[in-house]
Amino acid sequence: MLKNMKITLIEKRQDDSWFDLSLRQLRAGEVHFYRVNDLLTGKWLFKVCLDKENNKTIVKALKCPPGRLHSQLEGATMLFQKSINDDLFYDVISLTHADGEGRLRREALNSIESVPPVIRENFVVKTYEEATGKKLPQNHLVTLSKKDDEKEVITLFLLERAWTLPQEERQQEEKETENRTKEEPAENGTLNLLRLIKKLEKTSITDIHDATLEELGIQRDAVDSLLVDLEAKGKIKRLDDGYVKAVR
Repeated sequence: MLKNMKITLIEKRQDDSWFDLSLRQLRAGEVHFYRVNDLLTGKWLFKVCLDKENNKTIVKALKCPPGRLHSQLEGATMLFQKSINDDLFYDVISLTHADGEGRLRREALNSIESVPPVIRENFVVKTYEEATGKKLPQNHLVTLSKKDDEKEVITLFLLERAWTLPQEERQQEEKETENRTKEEPAENGTLNLLRLIKKLEKTSITDIHDATLEELGIQRDAVDSLLVDLEAKGKIKRLDDGYVKAVR
């Protein structure tokens, strides 16, 4: 699923500001904005704040997918700080879950077995003491990520804050999108898909599936049916290795 997470830099600001909760003060520095399309949870907007003076990076969710759970993550932040390895930043792993009343809670982890496999398999996991050289009463676990890799820290935000939540809201949203697609005239869907293929020129069917879901809200099965229709009309041509292109 991680390979289907599209993280796109949309703006850089050399001089901006943010409030650092840990320092309880307003900070100034370079800020980057990212748009994220996560097939599991939905569309996000993030602000990444670079505090180079204090060797810290703060990730803040500015806009979240719809739903009562995701809405509670709007404005949430995650802190990444310098480890004893100068090239790596650490983040104390704390997973978000919903309590019986639907309010979000966070829980720091102390055992490797409690860390979700997707985090263990894609990031280095260490104890707090191994990452910082300092001891805590409870030796929490942390992730280590490259200090300049902003896509990694955004990914970790989603894995720890959003992927741990029930996905009923996202599934309902996808169902409604699928129903709208079925209700649209087939000719409209065909024309929209053809325009997209022409824009992409030669492209793989896998990329078409991703692009149509993101740009047109059309599900995979519907895309496959439209591709068959376009091919039958001589509008597209299938190439080797799962590629297609529009016929000029």
